[in-house]
Amino acid sequence: MNNKNTLIGFILIAAILFGWMYFMTPTKEQMAEQQRIHDSIRRVRLEQMALDSIREAERRQADAQLAALQTDTAQLPGLDSLGKAQQLHNALRDKFGVFAASANGEEQMFTIENKLQRLTFTNKGGFLKRVELKEYKTYDSLALMSFDPETVRFDLSFFAQNRIVNTSQFYFQPLVNGKPYSGGDMTVREGDSIVFTMRLLTDEPGKYLEYVYTVRDDNYMLDFDIRTVGLKDVIATNADYMSIDWAVDLLKQEKSTDRFAGESVYYRSLTDKDVDHLNEQKDGEQTVNSKLKWVSFKQRFFCNVIVAKNEFENAHMAMITRKSNNPRYIKSMSANIEVPYDMKAETNIIPMQLYFGPNHFKTLRSYGIGLQDQINLGNFFLIRWINYGVIAVFNWLSSYGWNYGIVILILTILIKTLLFPLAFKSYKSSAITRVLKPEMEAINAKYPKEEDAMKKQQAVLNLQKQAGVSPASGCLPALLQFPILVAIFRFFPASIELRQQPFLWADDLSTYDSIVEFPRFLGMDHLSLFTILMTITTLIYTWVNNKQMDYSSNPQMKPMKWMMYLMPIMFFAIFNNYSAGLSYYYMLVNIITFIQMFIFRKMIDEDKVRATIEENKKKPQKKSNFQKRLEEAQKQQAKLQQQQRKR
Repeated sequence: MNNKNTLIGFILIAAILFGWMYFMTPTKEQMAEQQRIHDSIRRVRLEQMALDSIREAERRQADAQLAALQTDTAQLPGLDSLGKAQQLHNALRDKFGVFAASANGEEQMFTIENKLQRLTFTNKGGFLKRVELKEYKTYDSLALMSFDPETVRFDLSFFAQNRIVNTSQFYFQPLVNGKPYSGGDMTVREGDSIVFTMRLLTDEPGKYLEYVYTVRDDNYMLDFDIRTVGLKDVIATNADYMSIDWAVDLLKQEKSTDRFAGESVYYRSLTDKDVDHLNEQKDGEQTVNSKLKWVSFKQRFFCNVIVAKNEFENAHMAMITRKSNNPRYIKSMSANIEVPYDMKAETNIIPMQLYFGPNHFKTLRSYGIGLQDQINLGNFFLIRWINYGVIAVFNWLSSYGWNYGIVILILTILIKTLLFPLAFKSYKSSAITRVLKPEMEAINAKYPKEEDAMKKQQAVLNLQKQAGVSPASGCLPALLQFPILVAIFRFFPASIELRQQPFLWADDLSTYDSIVEFPRFLGMDHLSLFTILMTITTLIYTWVNNKQMDYSSNPQMKPMKWMMYLMPIMFFAIFNNYSAGLSYYYMLVNIITFIQMFIFRKMIDEDKVRATIEENKKKPQKKSNFQKRLEEAQKQQAKLQQQQRKR
């Protein structure tokens, strides 16, 4: 019976896998659609490359035109310096309208530092040029930047005086707490904040556009307001929105970039409150024609988020991989977002926020806008809710300041203790099955013919009932533990707490613990020790488990024996590049399972089980509804066979 339960378990797992493969295998129509999407993505990539080239050419052309204007004006004969300045201003006004006063200048940087970040702003375009997260380093101990400062682009565009205004072309004037600021680094004092303003002036006093940043001392989120003052007659009267064009290049921060890296553009819709994202495994684009709460450029452990305090109208988002001279380049993320604008108001305030920080579940959840749903804890709701509980316990254990290797050990013990009743029930079923082995063999000998299959099943059910064991008691506990197994598989690779945390020989539990490196062979270029130990303990467990089974009595089960040895080897090839913390956890699971098996053997006396079975045989047995239906089906089958013989 133990063989049968094991076979049923493998069949169920295989059915799930093959069912998933069947339903996930695309039809011809889906393949055609995928090809169309692939062609579309390729076209978008080419268009993006062309657009980048055009923008770079336009920037150079604008710089060249400005330089030419300055040169031509300087060479005008018969004019003093004041007259030449007026000529330059007139030329700039023809090109830039009322914003001509801000079209000429020199780029300056301004740095604001709090406990968590070092923020560098540029007056050219008025946005962030660089964001450094002070509490984190890259895998090779460099300063951790949220994006490539050399390629970041932020542009607010709108229509004014028959011109498209792109704010990235202009020089902004800095103000600190409402007062003009000449320069120098700033530090936010404890419990305080700094209001830093970048103001885009016009030729007319009292009319300007400004970006207002509020930086707090201990927060990854900063307020970011776009304000327009006195521009009612400047901006087009039919313009009810402004467009934000934001693009960054993400840089490599981790040693490994496995399938859990998760670089993608995430966003939250206000319509259905869902958090969605572009395909993480390939380049793509998407237009969302509904109101949005936030858009995030996410990678494995960090993200850059723009948040609407009210709402964004819609957005077009893209993720592409392009050629880059930066050796740390990973992906390019971009979003074109429309923000509502009241064209009738004399003063407009578009309140937003910016988040540059870690994908830490508790931190993201504290903002109350669903940012934590970027962390992939599993798509199925049951898996996610299991992980919510695991996170709570993990954070509680972490609060004691223990090494994370110890935290994982205690967490594993707690989970295995929780599952102890299921494991005991499964082992007890196996023990009873071993006791029933002679009776099972006698039943098989009594009903060797296929037409007696229902009689054999009836006899097996009667025997199981006498022994007090359910047909599903062997495989059901294992299936009930499966969601926790999957949940943990998602939890550890997504846990930033393990990032760069050492334990024993592993210097970073969030990535692989390489002990040997070599030229790439069969998809591997290293060996991870925790994965090796996990595989060895799994093979030992398989060997111990197989010793309790009698494959000689069931030749059909012999291939399954070798499959059970092959699966750990296959898992090794997969886990070798995954989080060392994950492999360490599964290794601990195997070791604790060995200990539980030893305890179970002490708890279960097979002689007492045999005596109980013999005692139950003497008692009258009440038939279950299932047995009644089975007997009825048996009678119907016998009647059908008699009718066939008469014919």
